[in-house]
Amino acid sequence: MSAPLPLAVPSRPPGLLDTPADDFRDWLAERNQPPMRAAQIRKQLFANRAESFDAMTDLPLALRGELAASFSPFSTRVEKHLKAGDDTHKLVLRLADDRMIECVLIQDEGRATACVSTQVGCGMGCVFCASGINGVVRNLTVGEILEQLLRLRNLTRREDDGGRPDLPTRLSHIVVMGMGEPLANLDNLLEALEVAGDPKGLGIGARHVTISTVGLPAKIKRLAEAGKQYSLAVSLHAPNDALRTRIVPTNDKTGIRAILEAADEFFDKTGRQVTYEYVVLGGLNDRADHARELARLLTGRKAHVNLIPWNDVDGLPYRRPKDGDLTNFIDTLRRSGVSVKVRKRKGSEIDAACGQLRRQAEAAATGVAPAGSA
Repeated sequence: MSAPLPLAVPSRPPGLLDTPADDFRDWLAERNQPPMRAAQIRKQLFANRAESFDAMTDLPLALRGELAASFSPFSTRVEKHLKAGDDTHKLVLRLADDRMIECVLIQDEGRATACVSTQVGCGMGCVFCASGINGVVRNLTVGEILEQLLRLRNLTRREDDGGRPDLPTRLSHIVVMGMGEPLANLDNLLEALEVAGDPKGLGIGARHVTISTVGLPAKIKRLAEAGKQYSLAVSLHAPNDALRTRIVPTNDKTGIRAILEAADEFFDKTGRQVTYEYVVLGGLNDRADHARELARLLTGRKAHVNLIPWNDVDGLPYRRPKDGDLTNFIDTLRRSGVSVKVRKRKGSEIDAACGQLRRQAEAAATGVAPAGSA
């Protein structure tokens, strides 16, 4: 494992979204500004798509200057922005400490889905994943999570821009499947989602939010107790402990049984069907007997399987499954009565799989080849 990149001292004012509301109201009061200014600025960020204080033209000019001297509307900066032919966008964002994260906007069939990260890197160690090659550095703040949502929302079509009428004009869904283990940063994530769901935020209902986890039983139970109608996706990737521990090393501390029991509790408390994510690795977990074993695990459970044929990552020794093997795997599950779907590949020409573009950007910034590259 490569050593973490050195932390840089933030070179810009703190982000507005990570400034406590009471502190910001005090800041306004010290400048003889009415409390309503806070609501005005919030509306500019969440409803009017403002990304600078200069764009907030309903504020006095002098106040805009003072805001710019004391705060950043966004603490992140866009390091790289790629757009695919299918209207998928991928951003690499540089944080205030010069770390980098990724987020993706997927536009399909009238939906606009934001896929966001919750950590810099990841500590779960899944062997096929580019996000965790250098381990985890830190959790993202509430503001850093929200900024991903706002930046992606700002890439959707404006109602008055005369663009393609079939593209959505707002975010409709959130999937927390980017870099990091979301449940390892559960408190910050839940606070960010609370803001995203507020009608004065982004107005995205809980049923349109999916949280993915490698399977942390205690945190799954905490999520269930939050009383929200979020969807849960468990990254299973194998039908038995021996194989899963090879693919997901943290499985040796939990085991599939405990994960399934926690997922069952989530379903019992929320009534929300659990999705089991399964990255299909050619020659490793894609045989028909794996499918039969997976079906036995899920028998009697209100569950859905989302198969994800692996996307190639430079430096990792895995391959996509053969078409025939994938078809046989799907047919075996369906014959066993398991609900299954194969995830569409979106944004493949822009390295939309988690972690790939961020590694390239970090290598370009430091002049050091990505860890694990050939």
